[in-house]
Amino acid sequence: MSRVVGLTGGIATGKSTVTQMLRELGAVVIDADQLAREVVAPGGPALQEIAARWPDAIAQDGTLDRKRLGEHIFHSAAERKALDAITHPRIGALMIERSSAAFEAGARVVFYDAALLIENRLHEAMNGVLLVVAPPEVQLQRLMQRNGLSRDEALARIASQLPLDEKRRYATWVVDNGGSLEATRAQVAKVWQEVS
Repeated sequence: MSRVVGLTGGIATGKSTVTQMLRELGAVVIDADQLAREVVAPGGPALQEIAARWPDAIAQDGTLDRKRLGEHIFHSAAERKALDAITHPRIGALMIERSSAAFEAGARVVFYDAALLIENRLHEAMNGVLLVVAPPEVQLQRLMQRNGLSRDEALARIASQLPLDEKRRYATWVVDNGGSLEATRAQVAKVWQEVS
């Protein structure tokens, strides 16, 4: 039976580390961020729609100017919703296309890596959710180091996401990535054994 498992976590919990470990075990992982970049590639209908609504969000070379687009959408729920209406259906279609190809090639399970899996209610269409967590202080320190943020800036970024405790309610499996890589790898291997 083919299964799609959602993969998510809080900012700086180490989702990329877990994704890499899953791939090393032979898992197919489809990255929502990568699909999002593909759907706004030059020449595609999504970029044309974005250009029609936010002409200044297109760079001189015809690519999407993410910073400019961000200035439009980060402070307006209506503008963010308009962008979502352009991109989300196309990302969803690409996800179905990629997972179908993986299943046809013999995969029994596909992980869909999406930071906002639960916030966007994508988990409702999945056969389970793998949540990557880390203790709050570990998460905070990683984010400050990785992004060069002050403590207050990092706390604000963490606070902008659905709290991990809330995400836990939807999780089928939880991987605590706050300890050693060996401990994380053992947890990931256990999940992989269960789903594959």
